[in-house]
Amino acid sequence: MNNYPIVEMDHVSFKYEKETVVQNVSLTIDQGQFLGLVGPNGSGKSTLIKLMLGLEKQTKGKIRLFGQPIKQFKDWKEIGFVSQKANSFNSGFPATVLEVVKAGLVSKIGTFKFFNKKHREKALSALKTVGMEGYAHSNIGDLSGGQQQRVFIARALVSDPSLLILDEPTVGVDSKHVTEFYNLLGRLNKEEGITLLMVTHDIGTITDHATHVICMNKTVHFHGASEEYDEFNEQDLNRLYGHTVQQLTHNHDHHEVYHND
Repeated sequence: MNNYPIVEMDHVSFKYEKETVVQNVSLTIDQGQFLGLVGPNGSGKSTLIKLMLGLEKQTKGKIRLFGQPIKQFKDWKEIGFVSQKANSFNSGFPATVLEVVKAGLVSKIGTFKFFNKKHREKALSALKTVGMEGYAHSNIGDLSGGQQQRVFIARALVSDPSLLILDEPTVGVDSKHVTEFYNLLGRLNKEEGITLLMVTHDIGTITDHATHVICMNKTVHFHGASEEYDEFNEQDLNRLYGHTVQQLTHNHDHHEVYHND
C-alpha cells in the first residue's frame, strides 16, 4: 500500500443540508509527511478529517486511501485518530492507562476477544514510545491533560498505523508541556516513520515542526512546505483566506491564532 499516496482528495465538496462546508478540495498526503491543517473556526477542518475517516460521505468528488477508493477501503487500522474530545476525558472513568491503550487493539482482534500476553506487550511498547510506560497501572483520570494526550496517542499507535490524525491535541495541555508534545510528534514522524496530520490553531509552533501546511477556509488556499508558509506576511494571509485576518502572536509560547475581523 505504501506505493500510493496515503490520502488523495480530488475536487471534494461536502454540504450540511444546504450549507457547503468543504468546497472543491484537492490535495495529496504522501508517506512520511508531517502536515499542519490550519484555518479559522468554522473553516471545515474537522469535517475534512471526518471525510478522510469515512465518518461523513462527500457530496462531490473522489477520495482514495492508500490507492483505494474510500468505499472499498477496509484496512482502517492503518489510520490512527486522536479526537478533540480526548481532551475532555471523564476523570472518574475507572480504567488504568494500560487498559485504555489495549482498547486500541479492539479493531484488530475483535470486540469480544480476550487480550493476551502479546497484546499487553504491544500496549506497553506503545506506552514506552510516548514515554508513559511508568504510568501503565495508574488510573487514566489521575493524569494531567498532557499525560492523557500521550496515552491517547499510544492507544492510536498500538495498531501500528501508517497515518496518525490529531484534531487540536494541544487544547487543554498547559504551555509547559506543549513543546514536549511537539517533540514527541516529531520523533514519531522522523524515527517511527509515521505520517502525521494535525489540526491546530498553534500556527507559529506547528510550522517549527511540520514539514507541510494546509491552510483551509472551506477550500484549500495553500498546501505546501512549512518554510514557504512561514514567508507569508499579513497581506498574503488576507489573500489566502479571502478576507482580513488578524495575527495574534504570543511571543512566550510562539503561538499564533487567526481570527476573522
